[in-house]
Amino acid sequence: MTQTSLQRAHTIKRPSREEMLQRAPSVQYFWDENKTLFADAWSEWEASLGSDLPKLDNSIFDPRLRDAIETAWTDPNKEGAVKDLWEEVFPGVYRTQFFNLDQLATLRAYMDAVSEADIPLRPPYGIVLNRGGAMLDPRSKGYLAAPTFQSFYQELMNRYMRPVSRLLFPDVHGYDTQTFGFSIQWQANKDTSLRPHSDASAVTLNINLNLPGEDYSGSAVSFIDPDSRRVEKLTFEPGTALIHHGSVPHASEPITSGERFNFVLWLYGDRGQIPMEGAPAPDIKPAHRWSLPENKSDGFAPF
Repeated sequence: MTQTSLQRAHTIKRPSREEMLQRAPSVQYFWDENKTLFADAWSEWEASLGSDLPKLDNSIFDPRLRDAIETAWTDPNKEGAVKDLWEEVFPGVYRTQFFNLDQLATLRAYMDAVSEADIPLRPPYGIVLNRGGAMLDPRSKGYLAAPTFQSFYQELMNRYMRPVSRLLFPDVHGYDTQTFGFSIQWQANKDTSLRPHSDASAVTLNINLNLPGEDYSGSAVSFIDPDSRRVEKLTFEPGTALIHHGSVPHASEPITSGERFNFVLWLYGDRGQIPMEGAPAPDIKPAHRWSLPENKSDGFAPF
């Protein structure tokens, strides 16, 4: 009897953690050779669960942010209502309530179902090998190819992150044509921290996926002001997001108890281009901010 793609994905031999950390050639071959198999398996997985699969739609976005975003897409001259929702909490770092606390559990339930699907997912081993994480963008090998998730992800990147980035950081316009994203799960005694670094992005959006009452200790995001060298440890509440230029130095402090879940999302230009520091920002009209780039995916992945 012929196995389905989902059955084959369940039984396929997977690379070891050591092989992934060492970037063994066999790991690259594994993801390349099975790209179509895993994409088909994710589609079959969604179909097999049907209505039992948590529904991802725009109700997951915070209502105030969603209403302001939808208004700006209809009338870009009303984009000020979007900007007003973002508070500058460190030089060049802004925070807002991004996901709806009443619906955040739906997104988490979906991601929990993904982790139980037993379909190989490539962890984000360009930063460290974060065992609970996954690559989210189609440009990444072994990404989360479930059609429902991809529809949600594209809406998040194209209708939310990109115009907000252009609004808060005008210099990134033109360096925001390409998307990239991954999830991380910080766990005490497992994957606990990330040393100071900057991102290979024009803009980074970091969204906390923890549910209300799902507490942890430690795991603050430390930001470093490159001019004053001031360091500030920021924590952000369930469903809230931090957004900043990728060039802003930052680190994840060690988590000492519990777990922290988050999405890390990037925008950059074709082939990884980012704006030069100090370059003058172009004079962009609101209608240009609230538009989609014509550039196709260039297939370039930073890691």
